[in-house]
Amino acid sequence: MQIPISNATAIGKVVRASRKAQGIRQDDAAGSMGVSENFLGKVERGADSVHWGKLFQVLEGLGIRLIVDVPEQVARHLPHASPDESTP
Repeated sequence: MQIPISNATAIGKVVRASRKAQGIRQDDAAGSMGVSENFLGKVERGADSVHWGKLFQVLEGLGIRLIVDVPEQVARHLPHASPDESTP
């Protein structure tokens, strides 16, 4: 299912729903992803200032793929991603 993301709050709701759907407590999820429970809470609340690297750890840990839909004119200026670039 594709969900439009226009701000930090929207991605936070997806992260929280994903964690809850998997039946994982926030402290357990944070520990298994290598982030603090405080950080995961900030992500779930949609805090505007989170560390990008850790955010991607959380997304990967919950099995959330982030896809950016860009106009064709932008895509033409992007180098073709190699398999190594598509995985963090």
